Amino acid sequence: MGRRQAWTRPVRRRRPVRTGLLFAGLGLGLCLIGVAGLGAWNLQLVTRSTEPVRQTADGFFREVAAGDVDRAYERLCSEARGKWSAGGFGAWVRTPPQVTGYEITDVSVATRGGRPLGTVTVRLTRDGGGSEERRLPVVREDGRWRVCGDPF
Repeated sequence: MGRRQAWTRPVRRRRPVRTGLLFAGLGLGLCLIGVAGLGAWNLQLVTRSTEPVRQTADGFFREVAAGDVDRAYERLCSEARGKWSAGGFGAWVRTPPQVTGYEITDVSVATRGGRPLGTVTVRLTRDGGGSEERRLPVVREDGRWRVCGDPF
């Protein structure tokens, strides 16, 4: 009876719920950071892919509206140049009602069969004030984007 009991440390209460909530919160935070990073990367990728398509269509319609059909013909893909000769394309573009202005309203890029394909939606203004909306296909050919299909 006279023996003293050895000193022991007081027992700490375990808090498994708090620890679980802490790890769940950290995991959720990491997931949100990952999703935000992936979204920013995708936005950057889409922006980089649509800008050359927009520039190609913009240059093509600027040249058509200015009457520079020879330079516009050079922007056509090989399939479109196979359909029209340079003279035939020029005569077709100069046929009334001629394009006097344009506004690019939408640009999209998709992949079909492993090849990138752009589509530009443009509102054409013709002499006399009439306007119409057209969808213009733009394809990647020989490392450059080229207008393909029937733009008018």
